[in-house]
Amino acid sequence: MKKLTLFLLPLLLFLLISVFLLQGLFSDPRERQSSLLDRPVPEFSLPDVMDESTIYGPQVFKGEVTLLNVWGTWCVTCAYELPFLTELRQQGVRILGLYYEQDLDPDFGAKSLAQIRRDIDKKLSQLGNPYAFNIFDQQRSLSLDLGVTGAPETFLIDAQGRVRLHHIGDVNERVWQQKFLPLYHKLSDQELNVQESGL
Repeated sequence: MKKLTLFLLPLLLFLLISVFLLQGLFSDPRERQSSLLDRPVPEFSLPDVMDESTIYGPQVFKGEVTLLNVWGTWCVTCAYELPFLTELRQQGVRILGLYYEQDLDPDFGAKSLAQIRRDIDKKLSQLGNPYAFNIFDQQRSLSLDLGVTGAPETFLIDAQGRVRLHHIGDVNERVWQQKFLPLYHKLSDQELNVQESGL
């Protein structure tokens, strides 16, 4: 009996570790759930990237279903998704940009605000401008509060200002159709019903 236990114990341990590792192999890191799901967008007070005298807060999300897209001109994947996001804007989807600049970080270099604005103008004129406006997250405070790990990342925010979906990576036709669109329609219909009922 003792020999059998000594044989089975390592085998059982091996099987448990194998199952754990297999789960990791087949999981999608983009499917990481945000801790902010169904919670309001955190409080913030940040300027427009093109006009620092214009300050935005969470109220910008009230009254309309919105995509908040985290991006930067330095981000290759962000450039890839700009044309598709521009198509969505042309279809009536409200998209706000949350812009942060790596080159403001001393570890990556230094770039003036004027140069950042020129880079943004150039990128958006080349690839399309999906944004109603861009919030400038210079210190990455809102990005950190949202749990952003990089760019691009996109949040679907309902008309009450609650985060309803968080996507890591680019938004393309497939991602939009399969992941965003059903919930976007549902939230838009709910908001329309609220407006029609006068609540």
